[in-house]
Formats: sequence, structure tokens, C-alpha cells
Amino acid sequence: MGSQVSKQIEKRKTIEKEEKSLCDLKRLGENYPGSDYIPLDRKHWMSNLNPEKLKINMIVWPGTHDSATNKIGIPGITRPFAQCQTLSIYNQLVRGTRVFDIRVQEDRRVCHGIILTYSVDIVIKDVKKFLSETESEIIILEVRTEYGHNDPPEFDKYLEENLGEYLIHQDDSVFDKTIAQVLPKRVICVWKPRNSPQPKARSILWSAGYLRDNWINTDFPLTKFESNMKYLSEQERVMSRKYFYRVENTVTPVPDNPIVCVKPVTERIHGYSRLFISQCFSKGCGDRLQIFSTDFIDLDFVDACVGLTYARVEGKA
Repeated sequence: MGSQVSKQIEKRKTIEKEEKSLCDLKRLGENYPGSDYIPLDRKHWMSNLNPEKLKINMIVWPGTHDSATNKIGIPGITRPFAQCQTLSIYNQLVRGTRVFDIRVQEDRRVCHGIILTYSVDIVIKDVKKFLSETESEIIILEVRTEYGHNDPPEFDKYLEENLGEYLIHQDDSVFDKTIAQVLPKRVICVWKPRNSPQPKARSILWSAGYLRDNWINTDFPLTKFESNMKYLSEQERVMSRKYFYRVENTVTPVPDNPIVCVKPVTERIHGYSRLFISQCFSKGCGDRLQIFSTDFIDLDFVDACVGLTYARVEGKA
């Protein structure tokens, strides 16, 4: 018991030290190209950046981690251990989110680990509602079978049947196209099954290799921050690569920590998204940033991504 207590004391000291390091770094400034830009209409922010000029590979996509967990589990009992977002998919879209991480199990219900929420039908309904209300907003929908679960039967057919009219087909040339050139198609759907076959080349769905990341499971904020920077710096520039790369401004509850609820752990890194973007430019990898995701997305996070996108369109980044 004594060794366990000592271990937790040391861990708490490490977390506090890492948080202080991030605070000290933040005092140096959070400026980057477009950091002062505020979109007038987040629901239509891509449209307002000119679909004729805005290329897919210019976009800094604001995304969410475990996107469909706003009603997961039982309130006050299991929800705090699995909830990573408080807004519905539709409300996230209206506020500017454009990349979604949807985890499913065999019966097509959304889940986070063993904790369940509504059917993926609700996600599709929200997406289609938003698409019906907008004209030039492009969405990346990543759907994967959650770890430890089986693939929903014939799920690729389900996605095609429900989103087919909106789906942008898998094609490397899409990255160099403007939004105007891919319209009226509006959704890049990446399907990541665990056991079923991956979508084939030129399929209507995109395979796992088209959306990559280097997730590390840690609740140490500076450790995650530096890992994000390291792996991002190893990627090709967005203008030359033919895949999407995601960085997540998140830390995760781990079993050896008495704090296992998502919200308080997330707060250790949540306020440092603009710092991360500014540090990307300081370290020479601002031209590699593409998908930037977070837990509990807020308007400032969206604005931070949109601002850099604006700078790229204007030739300032």
C-alpha cells in the first residue's frame, strides 16, 4: 500500500511539473498565421473561405475524439468514464467541427470501450440534416469497430446505402482538388473494420491508410504534446501527401491513476491547442498540420483551426 501511495505522489508531481512547463511555454505567445481570424459563421466556414480556392489539402480540419459520446452510459455513474463530447454530432457540425471519430460495435450501436450509447443511425441522421442545410461544407467521417468488438455485419453496405449520394469516392487526386471541384459530393467516409475486408482501391469508402495518427495512451500533458510534435514533424507536407494525418490535443485516463473520469484529465491539455499550432510554426512543421482533434470541442478550438486554414488560402502560411 505504501509503495502505491508513493507512486501516486510521484505521478502527481510529474503531472504538475508538465502542466507548469506548458504554462511557461504559453507565456512565450500563441501567435501563428491566421491566429487572429474569427469566422463570422462557423456553420458555413468552408463556404466563406471560397470553395473555388480552398483545396482539400489546405484545410486544417477541426475534429473530435470519440465524437458521438454526448449521451453515452448512465449519467453520474458510467458516463463520466466514457463521455468525451457533450454536444450531438449535429451541434458539433453547426459549431464548425468537420472530422468525426465514430466507434461502433456489432449491433451498430456507438460505444467507447464497453460503455454504449445510441445507434449509429442517429449519427447518420445528424450528418444528413446538416448537409441538407449547407452547400459547400465537407466532412470526414471516420467509422471504426471499437477495440474488443466485432464488426457490424455488412456495415460497408449500410454506409453506402445511407450516405451514397454524398460520398466522395476514394481517389488520391481528391487531395489536390478544391471544394468546388468535389461538389456536390460532401463526405469522405473512412471505414476501419477489425476483421472484415478493408475498402478496395477506388471504392466509394476510404480505407484505414487514408487517415493516420500516432496515438499514445498517456495522462501526462507535456508528454502527449511533445509526442504529437515529434510524429507530426515526421510526416510529409500536406501539399505533397496523399493521406490525412491527425493530431489529437487529448490526454487519456489510465488505470494506475485514481482520476479516471475523462473531463478532469482532459483539462490538463485542453487549453493548449493554440500553443500547439504556434509551436508547429516555431519548429518548422506548420505546413504538416492537417486534422486537429480534441475532447469537449469548443468554439475557440474551431476558430484556431479555421484561422490557419484562412491563412493558407490567402497565401500567408
